Amino acid sequence: MQMLFQADLGRQTPDQVRATFWKAGDPVEAEVRGFAEDIFRVATNQQEKIDELIAANSRHWRLERMPTVDRNLLRMAVAEMIGFKSTPFPIIINEALEIGRRYCAGESINFLNGVLDSIARGMIAK
Repeated sequence: MQMLFQADLGRQTPDQVRATFWKAGDPVEAEVRGFAEDIFRVATNQQEKIDELIAANSRHWRLERMPTVDRNLLRMAVAEMIGFKSTPFPIIINEALEIGRRYCAGESINFLNGVLDSIARGMIAK
């Protein structure tokens, strides 16, 4: 989510984010870094599709009007739904909400839950 936030807010390309993101933080286990890179790759490669899903499932909210953290947390979770089919949607949603509780405004949690649940139901129905 932090990589997506950096790309979005800083208007950086995926390569620019990768060049600076890992240098700035603490050492990260290879498995964790690989998973984060995989989600970032799916999110950036599928951003148009992901943004369409978010926009279609968020009533009365345009993507560009959402708080940056909320928007990128949604992108991260939807990327995981698309790119990691073996992970059950409830687990993805719960993990996203836990991250949201840490980084988002309190009133965002119900919004995030509703949008992600709606997207998941739509993906299951297909």
